[in-house]
Amino acid sequence: MNSILKILPAILEDTLTDSLKMLPFLFVAYLFIEYLEHRHSAAMEKVLSGGGKYGFFSGALLGIVPQCGFSAMAANLYSSNVITAGTLISVFLATSDEAVPLLVAEPSFWPQMLLLLVLKFFFAVIGGFLVDNVLKKVLPHPICGGYEGRMEEIDCHEHREKEGIFKAAVRHTLHIFIFIVIFIFLLDFIMDAGGTSVLSGFLNQSGVLQVFASGLVGMVPNCAASVLITQMFIRGELSFAGLFAGLCTGAGIGPLVLIRTIRNKKQAAMILVLEYILGTAAGLCVLAFLH
Repeated sequence: MNSILKILPAILEDTLTDSLKMLPFLFVAYLFIEYLEHRHSAAMEKVLSGGGKYGFFSGALLGIVPQCGFSAMAANLYSSNVITAGTLISVFLATSDEAVPLLVAEPSFWPQMLLLLVLKFFFAVIGGFLVDNVLKKVLPHPICGGYEGRMEEIDCHEHREKEGIFKAAVRHTLHIFIFIVIFIFLLDFIMDAGGTSVLSGFLNQSGVLQVFASGLVGMVPNCAASVLITQMFIRGELSFAGLFAGLCTGAGIGPLVLIRTIRNKKQAAMILVLEYILGTAAGLCVLAFLH
């Protein structure tokens, strides 16, 4: 116990030092995100809902835009039969939740961030195409969805906070900064306390097992999952394939909105299973070709 107490001040100092370096970059990233959400989300919503049989392409393109509410918007549109399952899947696969701002805050990782976005767009298009044009032949008709509802009948912005861009960016930055401090502190504490087996037992595995494990963590519908996965990648405790799988299966709060808004819960479960299968398959492809 005494040895643990002795290392706590040093761990806390290192945690704050590493975290504070990211703060200016985080704020700039979230200022841009809030600008998009306040000024252009309605336009992006129209593009998504009007994609028709090629909606998976627009879904993938808009999904990689770093804003937090887009996966929730897509889930709302799908639940109302405005977009297809392929379009929804493409959005879910392309969404990176909090990963992009965290990588923006680490300039040395910008090349990996760009590669991540390009590959996520590519696999999101492929995944959406497969669901709408190949798997459609075997999936139950209600799961496929699309075209029967009207966008005007729903409100994708019902939970939007009435606050200015600057204030929202500050709030979001501080919220994620707290997550970062907590996770870095816990990871440092585990490592310094000799408990590396705790991480290596699940996420910090090698090869295929890491991809599947990271994919499971990514399915947690909370920004904490993407923060954890991205921080482990930045610290060298997770491979790029593991990062990719976890961020492909992770769609922020989109799955929660889907479960809440859709009547057929089995339909929601099938969508989430497809998301996990396609996300981990994409991670395995990255593992095979980039490692």
